[in-house]
Amino acid sequence: MESIRDKVAIVGMGCSKFGERWDQGLGDLAIESAYEAYEDAGIGPEEIQACWVGQVSAPVAGIGGTAVAEALKLHDIPIIRNENWCTTGHIALIEACIAVASGLYDTVMAIGVEKLKDTGYPGLGTGRGMSPVLEARRTAPGSFGLIAKRYFKTYGLSDSEGKEALAKIAVKNHDNGSLCPKAHFHNRVTLDKVLNAPIIAWPLGLFDCCGNSDGSACAIITRADRAKDFRPDPIYVKGYGIAMDSVLPHLRSGFDWIYFDSLLHSSTRAYEMAGIKNPREELDVAEVHDCFTITELILYENLGFSPRGKAREDIDAGFFERGGGLPVNIDGGLKCFGHPIGASGLRMSYEIYKQLQGKADLPERQVPNPRLGLAHTFGGPPQMSAVAIFGNEKG
Repeated sequence: MESIRDKVAIVGMGCSKFGERWDQGLGDLAIESAYEAYEDAGIGPEEIQACWVGQVSAPVAGIGGTAVAEALKLHDIPIIRNENWCTTGHIALIEACIAVASGLYDTVMAIGVEKLKDTGYPGLGTGRGMSPVLEARRTAPGSFGLIAKRYFKTYGLSDSEGKEALAKIAVKNHDNGSLCPKAHFHNRVTLDKVLNAPIIAWPLGLFDCCGNSDGSACAIITRADRAKDFRPDPIYVKGYGIAMDSVLPHLRSGFDWIYFDSLLHSSTRAYEMAGIKNPREELDVAEVHDCFTITELILYENLGFSPRGKAREDIDAGFFERGGGLPVNIDGGLKCFGHPIGASGLRMSYEIYKQLQGKADLPERQVPNPRLGLAHTFGGPPQMSAVAIFGNEKG
C-alpha cells in the first residue's frame, strides 16, 4: 500500500461548541468550525480547492454536500459527502489527505457536521439492525452490553469488578470533559454515582453511554512542502488505516465479541505507515471511540495500548489518565465531549492537533511535550474502523 506519511499536513482546524444547539442550524455549526479553521490557517474560502463532508443525518441536512456548500458559499468546487457510520468524520479527513497526497489538489477542506437533536431519534439514531429477520430490535447499547458481558466472562471478572473498571473510565472522561469549554457535558461524577446509575442495557448504566449531540469540526489540509508557508507549527499526517468487515462480525462463526478484525487491521496498517512498533510506548496522546465505556476498554487491547486481558490493570494504575503513561480521551471523549456522528472523527483530530502544537485551551489539559498522537473511530454494528496518526515533526 502506498504511504502518505509526511506528504500532507493540517494547517488549520476548528471545532464548534458541542451539545444541544437548539439555537443554531446545521449551516451555523458548519460556519462556526470552518471559520475558526480559516483563521487558524490564515486563509479564506477562496483558497479551498475541494471539500470532503462527513454527515450522517441526511434527512435533516439535505442531499449530498448541499448544506455545507450553501452555508460556506463554496461554489464551483468538488464537494463530496460520505456516510460511514461513526467513522464518517475520519473518512472525510482521510479522503481529503489522500487527494492532496496524490497531487490533485494543493489545499482542501474536510468538515463534519451534524444536528442529531433535530432528527428526533432516540440515542444515536444509528446502529439499528438492517435485517428485519436477523437483527430485529437490536440497539447499540444492547450490542455493547453483550461485549461487556463476554469480556467479563472471558477474563474472569465478576459483574461488580467489571462494572467498576468501566465506571473508572466514565469518571476519567467526565473529569477530562469538565475542563473543556466546548464539551457537551461539564459534570464531574463519582465512582458511586456511576455504579448506581439507572441501567440502560446490562451491565451498562446511564454514565456508560455517550451523549447525543449537535456539533461540527473542520480541518484544512495542504501539501507538507507548503505547510510552513501557512504556519510555523503544522501537524503532519503520519499514517492512517481503514478496515471494514465484509460480514457482520456477530453473525460470523467463531466471533468472540472482544476482538474485531476491523480494529486490528486498521490499527496495524496505520502503525506500519507511521513506523510505530510499540504504540503503548511511542504514542503520547490518543482519542478513541468511547461510545460506551466498554468500547474504550476493548480498544485499549485491540489498538495495542494494553496486553490482552490486562486493560483493567492499566485502568486501576491510572495509565490512561491525564498524568498517566498514555492519556486517552483527554477532552472527555464521545462520553463527555459529545458525539455528533459525522463530526466526531474530526473533533478527535482537532484535540490531537491542538495537543501536538502545545495549544490545549487550558494549561492543565496540555500533555507535556507530545510528539505523536492517534485518533480513532469505530462504526456500525460495529463493523468499520478508522485510525489516523499525527506528528508535529516532519520525518
